[in-house]
Amino acid sequence: MSRRGLALSCVVALMGLIGCNQCCKGPAIDKDFAGAVKLFNGKDLTGWETSGNAKWVVENGLLIGTQGENNAPGDLFTTETYSDFVASLIYRVEWPCNSGLWFRFQSPQKAYQADILEYKNPECYSGTLYCPGKMFLAMNEDKTLVNREGWNAIKVRCEGDHLQVWINGHQVADVHDDTSDSGTLGFQIHPGAQFGPMKIIVKELMLKPL
Repeated sequence: MSRRGLALSCVVALMGLIGCNQCCKGPAIDKDFAGAVKLFNGKDLTGWETSGNAKWVVENGLLIGTQGENNAPGDLFTTETYSDFVASLIYRVEWPCNSGLWFRFQSPQKAYQADILEYKNPECYSGTLYCPGKMFLAMNEDKTLVNREGWNAIKVRCEGDHLQVWINGHQVADVHDDTSDSGTLGFQIHPGAQFGPMKIIVKELMLKPL
């Protein structure tokens, strides 16, 4: 092989390694998160509390949630409450799944959720903004925005009654609503045998107060 051919082969191999490394890391946190704090420490459930009978474990630096016995549901919440903030979640799931990132959660009737789901009627996908009693405040109707088998990033921004959600860098919600002005963040495990295989796997959750 000529020197030129050898050099070209090395460049191609290096580019492949770089691409693989970026892919394995999943979506990157954007610059809005300079100075943000990690709500999940990658080691244990310090700063979190459970509700219901779902199972929550930390394995290999990842937070994993599944149904409990007899398809039992449950939630996992931060012990701290937050008002105005920008938060970023990096996650993947095993389908079928009905979960999401709770925020400004005060009660099952007073909260918001950036959904992680595939909903049929109306048709919508992860990133959809849910509010108890009001159903969907904004819907992600484009399933191509979601990496169904790999890592995804959901970004939530709350300022007063202004709520915004992005999925993998694409904005899917930009609304005004005054249902809740503060509360905890958390994750949901939905009940039902149809979601028995469901698993939500969290790599990182970061928050920056505004």
